[in-house]
Amino acid sequence: MNVLLINGSPHKQGCTYTALSEVAAALNECGVETTIFHIGAAPVGGCVGCGGCAKAGQCVFGGPVAEVLPLVQKADAVVFGAPVHYATAAGSMLGFMHRLAYSAGRYLHHKPAAVVTSARRAGTTDALNAMEKVPQFLEMPLVSSTYWPMVHGSDAGQVRLDEEGCQTMRNLGRNMAWLLHCIEAGRAAGIEPPTAETGKRTNFIR
Repeated sequence: MNVLLINGSPHKQGCTYTALSEVAAALNECGVETTIFHIGAAPVGGCVGCGGCAKAGQCVFGGPVAEVLPLVQKADAVVFGAPVHYATAAGSMLGFMHRLAYSAGRYLHHKPAAVVTSARRAGTTDALNAMEKVPQFLEMPLVSSTYWPMVHGSDAGQVRLDEEGCQTMRNLGRNMAWLLHCIEAGRAAGIEPPTAETGKRTNFIR
C-alpha cells in the first residue's frame, strides 16, 4: 500500500512538510509506504474549464498537476497539505487540487483522503473547509484524527514544538493506515466500492 502526500506550500521543507512528515512516519510504522510530492514554488493557476484534459488524459497545462499523475494512479490514498494564506488554503494548492480533480478525478474515486494545514496563528479551519471540498466531491472517504488536522508555527522548528498538532498528525496517519487495511481486507472478502447513480442534474434557474 502507498499513500501520496502532497505538499502545497511554496516551501519544500517548511511547516506543511513537517506536518506531512509526521503523518508519513506514522503510516510507515504501520507498514504503509509513502511519497511526499512538492507542487513547487512557482504559482499554480486554477482550471479554466477548457476541456482539454478529457481528450489528453491529463492537464494540458502541464506543471505539477501533470507531473503528479503517475503517483496518483499508484496511490491507495492521498493526503493534501497546505499552508494558510490570508485565512484560507494557499491559492496555488487550491488551483492544483481543482485541476487535479478535473484531469485525474477518475484515479481518485473511493481512495481515502485527508487534508492538513499549517499556520502561524489563525485561518486553519477555513483552510481545511476549502480543501475538503475536492475529496468530498470525488467520493473519497475523509480520514479524521483526534483534533482538527492542523499545526502551528512560523517555521519547521516551531511546528515540532506544537506537540498536540504533531500528535494529531501521527494519529491521522494511524487512522489512515487502519482504514487502508480494512479496505484491503474487504476486497479480499469480495467487497468492492459501490457504483454511484448518475444522470440527475438540478438546474436552480426556472
